[in-house]
Amino acid sequence: MQHFEFNTTPLIKFGSGCLEQIGEICLKKIGKKILIITDEGIIKSGIIDKALKSLRKSNIEFTIFSDVQADPPESNILDSTKICIENYVEGVIGIGGGSSLDVAKVTAVLSKGEEKLSQIYGIDNIQKERLPLILIPTTAGTGSEVTPVSIVTTGKSEKMGVVSSKIIPDAAILDPELTLGLPPHITAATGIDAMVHAIEAYTSKRQNNNPISRSLAKKALRLMGKSIEKAVHNGSDIEARSNMLLGSMFAGQAFANSPVAAVHALAYPIGGHFKVPHGLSN
Repeated sequence: MQHFEFNTTPLIKFGSGCLEQIGEICLKKIGKKILIITDEGIIKSGIIDKALKSLRKSNIEFTIFSDVQADPPESNILDSTKICIENYVEGVIGIGGGSSLDVAKVTAVLSKGEEKLSQIYGIDNIQKERLPLILIPTTAGTGSEVTPVSIVTTGKSEKMGVVSSKIIPDAAILDPELTLGLPPHITAATGIDAMVHAIEAYTSKRQNNNPISRSLAKKALRLMGKSIEKAVHNGSDIEARSNMLLGSMFAGQAFANSPVAAVHALAYPIGGHFKVPHGLSN
């Protein structure tokens, strides 16, 4: 058997209502002063209130950056980093879709003040350590909570990636209740994105395509294949939502170690130029 390497998030909490544990997890993984990175949709939905209640209960001081945009531009990351440094936070929590999680990952690196964004684009270009990081997905698609990848929009239509095992978070909290309010079209697009992650990870020709990734990819497709239509057409089906969120994470673990390929390589420029949702472009 060939040599391979497999990396993933050290702590994964899964289950309905587990967001209520964010306070105690934060105390263990970060400390008492944090920056929360999210978007206006999460603020308006009330999802953030559940997290803040738990943080207050643990006497954790927090600052909120809620200006994350879809397909986040560099300015999002620079702004969140500035707030992080000014508030002397001990760590970062990202809560939302893939865009919020991607911004949180890079912010945790840059907020140490030892590296510049332009220097860390590409593969394994992060040289220093980051701030502690916890990610909480509210969509079942990107698997960003377990991947070493952050995608940034660098111009009107161009995207670049920061790829490094150093941005795999310290903890991921997967609460399927947070996905109950997702509209059907977002459920469909993010779900297809996750399924493509699994398919490409399983069929990858890269040397690091490994038995762990292939097993996770198959499990991901079984879970999502039987649940995506239910989740789209009956968004309140908690079992379907749970299967999609767990499947998305398994697919993320798979492609994080056995990389995606041509489909994603084509999907990124299509999405960048025509503003097509990533799952649809896949």
